[in-house]
Amino acid sequence: MPRLAWIALYRSLTRDKLYAALTIGGLAVGIATFLVLALYVRFETSYERWIPRSDRIYRVDTAVQFPGSPFNGAYPATMAGLFEMMREDFPGLIGTRIRGGDRAIGERGGAVLRGGVATTEDVAQVDPSFFDVFALPMVQGAGAGALADPTAALLSRSAARRYFGSADPIGQTITVSMDAPANYHVVGVFEDLPKNSELHLAILIPIPKTPPPSEWTWYKWGTASVATFLRFETPEAARAFAAKLPPFIDRRAKVDFGPGASRWLSQPLVPIADTHLKPMGSESASRQLMVATLGTIGLLTLLIGIVNYVNLATARAGLRAREVALRKVVGASRAALIGQFLGEAIAAVAIAALLGLMLAEVGLPLVNAAGGTSLAMPYGWALPLLAGVTLVVGLAGGFYPALVLSRFPAATVLASARAPGGGNAGARLREALVVLQFGLAIAFLIGTVVMAVQMRHLRAADLGFRREGLITIASLADPKIGQDQARTMLRALQALPGVQSVGTANIAPGGEGTSNIDIVEQPGPPGTGPMLRLVSVGPGFFDTYRPRLLAGRLFDNAHAADDSSDWKRWNLGRNVILNRQALATLGFRTPEEAIGKTVGNPRPRTIIGVIDELRFFSARTADTGSYYMYTPNAVYLHIGAVRFTGDPRAMLDKVEESWRRIIPQVPFRGDTADHRLADLYREDERATRLVGIGTGLAVLIGCVGLWGLAAFSTARRVKEIGIRKALGASASDVVRLLVGQFLRPVLLANLLAWPLAWFAARTWLAGFGDRIALSPLYFLGASLIATAIAVVTVLGQSLRASRAAPAWALRHE
Repeated sequence: MPRLAWIALYRSLTRDKLYAALTIGGLAVGIATFLVLALYVRFETSYERWIPRSDRIYRVDTAVQFPGSPFNGAYPATMAGLFEMMREDFPGLIGTRIRGGDRAIGERGGAVLRGGVATTEDVAQVDPSFFDVFALPMVQGAGAGALADPTAALLSRSAARRYFGSADPIGQTITVSMDAPANYHVVGVFEDLPKNSELHLAILIPIPKTPPPSEWTWYKWGTASVATFLRFETPEAARAFAAKLPPFIDRRAKVDFGPGASRWLSQPLVPIADTHLKPMGSESASRQLMVATLGTIGLLTLLIGIVNYVNLATARAGLRAREVALRKVVGASRAALIGQFLGEAIAAVAIAALLGLMLAEVGLPLVNAAGGTSLAMPYGWALPLLAGVTLVVGLAGGFYPALVLSRFPAATVLASARAPGGGNAGARLREALVVLQFGLAIAFLIGTVVMAVQMRHLRAADLGFRREGLITIASLADPKIGQDQARTMLRALQALPGVQSVGTANIAPGGEGTSNIDIVEQPGPPGTGPMLRLVSVGPGFFDTYRPRLLAGRLFDNAHAADDSSDWKRWNLGRNVILNRQALATLGFRTPEEAIGKTVGNPRPRTIIGVIDELRFFSARTADTGSYYMYTPNAVYLHIGAVRFTGDPRAMLDKVEESWRRIIPQVPFRGDTADHRLADLYREDERATRLVGIGTGLAVLIGCVGLWGLAAFSTARRVKEIGIRKALGASASDVVRLLVGQFLRPVLLANLLAWPLAWFAARTWLAGFGDRIALSPLYFLGASLIATAIAVVTVLGQSLRASRAAPAWALRHE
């Protein structure tokens, strides 16, 4: 930039420090907000891109689509035996399975046993071809081909240090438990995986060649228990393979789905770079929407900062008209003047960008704490981005002042008693920019209010059971625990002081456990009938969760038909309990009407009771019809639940102590129901906090700009105010005049804000099965808050102007 532009900029900034702080400071805050949210979006969209040749890797999902079923959807996993079948039908196919270690399907992995005590670890079983797909960087040893040895193990750098310290891990023995404890010898160490990965791999061991005894769904079509990944050299090859899958499914899935299985079941291929934003079920839309929303807020906050800068710059530009006229008199061309003003604007924006970068660095710890993230500023990415922003914003911010000022005729300006102020066109432009600025800020404010109210609604929603005083024990469902050991554990829990009841089921609050779906057959073709969720409950379940009984009775041991433990008796009939949602699904009008009725053929189920919904799953998952069966003597794969009184932390410690004494070979996994339910909305809570921060900053930038415009306008209208007061206007009349002038664009901003906010809030709320109504009060309340903020912002300037003596005002220049 020419030296003259820097000198002019320095004089402009030092001559009016307040306006310099307002223009550059507001833009710096906008740039800082944009940087932080762009960093968040960059991180969220960078998952798995660190993997070599990630553009060639695809995850195989399982999608089920039954007409009228509430359980339809895509799941980020497949049945365990799918890859084996694919290799049989498609020789040369490159791929691998990951069993455990993939948080996308909720698998924590296994455990490491030392001294007979198990420690939870990110263990994953993979195929020997794993490194053909995932070329993880090795620290020691070789990865490719290493897992062809069924007793070999690969450790991450951190896991090797954790278990072997500074000793060389190669050749060492480690006891790992997945299906059963087994000894493995370490043959290699790979680099730790980065944080932007859904793969959490600390120990890799070979996947079993034959299904483990507990895995009865290994070859069951429609199940989803392992992550399956395939590698193709080109996108065209992936599409060609996908086209072959429907006939493959028709051939192979006939045993489970009948002829034409591809009508109900598909195995879509998802590029691995997209898998983070496409998790299970409705969470996919939620995560994608949140990333898009926060990215949009970052861009719009930057836009608000730009509008603030342009508004104040154009308002103050007229004050430099005499300077421009003098430069024209001494020979400056219009092109030279335009170049100078554009150069000044770019230099001012560069200063704002530097300040924005500093603010972003200072604010990152706050954002990380509020959003539960661990973002850091990568300067190799941030500096080119800032350079681009500086150039674009500088040109956008400097173009209008440069064009207007360079057009002023020198003689007219020098002959005038005062500098031109831009006329009605300039005033209309500034008012339109205020409308845009506050329209976006009000839309943000409405969105923040809606998100906060929805989150509060979810925290206080009636779930059908009391979440306080409840602990769930997910580790009780570990298949390595036998029935006898599980019963011993349940008796020990019942004996703990403060424990009121202990129950078990195959699901628990937070969505843990196994979700089984059953077709309740109706008269007609085989396999037809509505689908219900099948929940297996053990003794104490209803005593622990205490659902509302709407009709009939609960299970007890006095009725033999209540016991569904004996699978051989299923065709003879068994008693079941429905939830309220299942009534409509099965065609009953009232709970009382369903009692005593038998549904299902040829497997009859007699309804003995109807309870209200027990909402164990995310509110993003719509309530579904469920029926409960009773297995009093079978707690295998059941999650424990403890109803207690007293301090939750102390009770959790007692439960864990009992666990380590009775079942030391399996790591303890338990938590309060409150914490487990909070995990379901962790991402929404994080997004709400980040949106709130962005909204606050957007409103702050808008107020800064409005205050600057109010100060400028008031200073330009001093003589007018003096004349009005000399003619009898009171101070309150002057205040109303000035406040009304700036209140009008703020009120007009609602015409822009309300449709934007309504569309955004409606889209976000659509992802929740249990959601608040989009009340007009949220819109009115946010608008009133924005209006109050605007009034307070300009009130000080208006009061100061109204108190000026008429004689002083009339002499003021």
